[in-house]
Amino acid sequence: MPFYKKSTNQYQSKKNIIVGRNPLLEALKNNDNIDKILLFKNASGDAINEIRNQAKQLNIPVQYVPNEKLNQLTNINHQGVIAYKSAVVYQDLQQVIDWINDKGETALFLMLDGVTDVRNIGAIARSALCTGVHAIIIPDKGVGALHEDAVKSSAGALEKIQICRVNSLLKSVDDLHLNGIKIFTSEMNAEKKLFELDMTEPCCIVMGSEENGIQSYISKAADEKFSIPMKTDFDSLNVSVAAGISLYEAVRQRSFL
Repeated sequence: MPFYKKSTNQYQSKKNIIVGRNPLLEALKNNDNIDKILLFKNASGDAINEIRNQAKQLNIPVQYVPNEKLNQLTNINHQGVIAYKSAVVYQDLQQVIDWINDKGETALFLMLDGVTDVRNIGAIARSALCTGVHAIIIPDKGVGALHEDAVKSSAGALEKIQICRVNSLLKSVDDLHLNGIKIFTSEMNAEKKLFELDMTEPCCIVMGSEENGIQSYISKAADEKFSIPMKTDFDSLNVSVAAGISLYEAVRQRSFL
């Protein structure tokens, strides 16, 4: 049963979180899927140090927060520690690339740069699964937790598509380039239109946040920048819609191979 989150009008499922130092250490030792860890910024002690070390080894993001933030998430003694469980199992990017090559398929990746709303991520995952995307690449910081609410918004797609969580999007761009995979960034002011890209070759489509777009260092590393043609001068499409349009252009082009 859900319990009430103090100071809010929302509910948080008990299945989504781990509360307390020893329960989290046990989960880490059991290799449970942890999306991120929230630590009280002044927390200390042997257990806290061990949590930090385990999180670093397992590539789990740690966010340092005030005690009030933790109190909003649970009404039981959290000991300065709360962790979000992940509903997905993260994959290693290079292993996914090797798996694609072994299958003899043409790689199609989707990278999310600054997309934080889990509803958008869920909708994007549905389109990605339907269009044959091999994996979605997300950063380990600045993205919504992929817990059961995200899975529900994706209609289960997040449980079926491979997700690669990485320390650095730029390093992932370098890794993709080293494996012969081109980077196409979606940018409103790009001169080249979506349908002018050659998406029959191995590629990764990068979608940025609706507020800030693609980060400049990712844009500079891109092989091509593209925009989606629109009939009106309205600001922009929702990122999940834009991702769907871009991915279906890849399907259209590859269907003629």
